[in-house]
Amino acid sequence: MKINWNIVKVLSLILCIISLYAFSNIRSERKSITDLDVQFTDGDNLYLTTGMVNKLLIQNFQGFANVSKEKLVLNTIEKAVKVNKMVKNVQVYITVNGTLMTKIAQRKPIGRVEGNTIFYLDDEGKQMPLSPNHSARVPIITGNITGKSLEDVFVILNYINNDDFLHKNVIGIRALNTNKYQLKVRTENFVINLGNAEELDQKFKKFKAFYLKGTKDKLLGTYSLVSLEYNNQVVCTKI
Repeated sequence: MKINWNIVKVLSLILCIISLYAFSNIRSERKSITDLDVQFTDGDNLYLTTGMVNKLLIQNFQGFANVSKEKLVLNTIEKAVKVNKMVKNVQVYITVNGTLMTKIAQRKPIGRVEGNTIFYLDDEGKQMPLSPNHSARVPIITGNITGKSLEDVFVILNYINNDDFLHKNVIGIRALNTNKYQLKVRTENFVINLGNAEELDQKFKKFKAFYLKGTKDKLLGTYSLVSLEYNNQVVCTKI
């Protein structure tokens, strides 16, 4: 029987490659973690510091100096980091040189609730604790704070944040009672009766037109209350 040496050479080469890959993989898995690297995907670690994350990892996993890669469960590490209420999302992986990389997306507050308890409302409509490291400059939410009013406030804040004029000028929202909300603006003494959280586009268009005319006529300082609750009109109360 004639041996086809070309086939033998190819098979030998394949077996050699497989063996080298397996050896390299096993060696890599047994290599210990050499360093921790924490990165924040939004660029600014405003509410959670690198030191806080490192401390959390070390406390939960008793340090990594003598821990091999094969003994680390990355999903478990991600869950441990995500327990922190400042964290929106986290990705953990190990580089080829043994560095444990932790990439964190922080939650983003859009309003600060000041009721029986004080907390932020984030951009997903969830409660977020205050941070000792940074205080967000966001509208203050006061008044009758309930689950329903927070849902409505979230809708109102989303509209405000998507409008440059409103984002710069609205500094507070007060929940008066069910379906009635009041706004406070930055530079004027009057408050705005918004009514419910519906038809916001129409209401704020009326307000912008009123504000533009009032600025031109220099009358804004003469009002104590501006109501947007009524169809096709802005009702004002003078001081």
